Amino acid sequence: MEYITVKEAAAKWGVTPRRVQILCANGRIAGIERFGNRLMIPKDAIYPVGASQIAEIDQPLPRKTPFLYMSDLYNEAGSAEAVTAELSYNHEAQVLFAAEIAYNRGEIDKVYESANYLLKKHSGFYAVLSAGMLLALCAIWRGDLSMWRRAKLHISEAPAKNDNDRDIMSLAITAVDSMLYDVTGFPDWFKKGNFEPLHPDALPAAKVYYAKYLYAAGFAVATKQVEMQGVHGLSLMSILPLSIEPMISQAKADSSVIAEIYLRLTCATVYHTSGNQAEATRHIDRAVALALPDRLYGLLAEYCRVLGALLESRIVIADADAWENVKKLHKTYNEGWSNLSGAVRGKTIITTLSQNQREVAKLAAFGMSNAQIAEKLHLSLASVKQAVRIVSEKMGVGRSEFAAML
Repeated sequence: MEYITVKEAAAKWGVTPRRVQILCANGRIAGIERFGNRLMIPKDAIYPVGASQIAEIDQPLPRKTPFLYMSDLYNEAGSAEAVTAELSYNHEAQVLFAAEIAYNRGEIDKVYESANYLLKKHSGFYAVLSAGMLLALCAIWRGDLSMWRRAKLHISEAPAKNDNDRDIMSLAITAVDSMLYDVTGFPDWFKKGNFEPLHPDALPAAKVYYAKYLYAAGFAVATKQVEMQGVHGLSLMSILPLSIEPMISQAKADSSVIAEIYLRLTCATVYHTSGNQAEATRHIDRAVALALPDRLYGLLAEYCRVLGALLESRIVIADADAWENVKKLHKTYNEGWSNLSGAVRGKTIITTLSQNQREVAKLAAFGMSNAQIAEKLHLSLASVKQAVRIVSEKMGVGRSEFAAML
């Protein structure tokens, strides 16, 4: 069968390309195919009877997920602007996708405006859910507890129509919580890695949050905040790549660029924490290569807290100017995250630790002795003792409580 583009069909029928896109979204044109991000229409397709009467109203999102940016819509690094333009037939989808990309660039004011716009329209379940999540992400960057609570309220009030909607609503709320390393609210089916309640469009994002859940669980076990029978120290952390690596391969096969970046950086964090710097570096380099073409500096800034100097060194090698942007964004993100996380947990999260002090504090929280920390970080024993003392003074707690303050 021969196909023509949306633009060619519009010229043939004497209507606008937007009109053709709306007809396709409404299922009024038979035989359409999608090649990559492009809609293709059978050359012999007939303009539907009565189509001129269709109002150009807001359409449902093109994917059944509140995470458009993690879907196959964005399937090539550097294509964010092109994808945004191709979504012109669906205004809400275009606004949402542009806002999600703006978030990953660290352009939080734009995200805030778009989230409020979508919430005011209140036109569909996924749009409202997405807007609530965007507002929650803004709250993290701004360290705003009231905004955080309002965002979660919007998510919980999204107009769910069935159990599947309610399942993804539950996932959205706990996905937001996971940004602060709170994984207690994830539903049991999700903790088991069972994604059957979700629409396939939401699977790339579900895997991203599942990887974050696994890391947070591994960290909680390593710092003795959670007890798991037969599992101690970094033993759980060391085997997590066995679960995350296949998800990376799947994200790559599905051409889900953002999901692949997040999964690689989370896997790098696991490797880095368990001491495998070579594998951590491999994933960081690939993630950075995917992120830089669309200037996704905000996404990279999120991981500076946990990857520290290693992430810095790899970004500098790739693009020193990019690192300057990431560093500025990380300062904003770190302060906002720490203020919000502290407010939610009723703790004071210290933002003045150096990268070296944070690494020492993390290993101390894992129960390592000063001698073990010195060996692992290639520092003198005296340097480690001094770092522990400084961290303890800044936090106002002993080393047994470091984990709760990081």
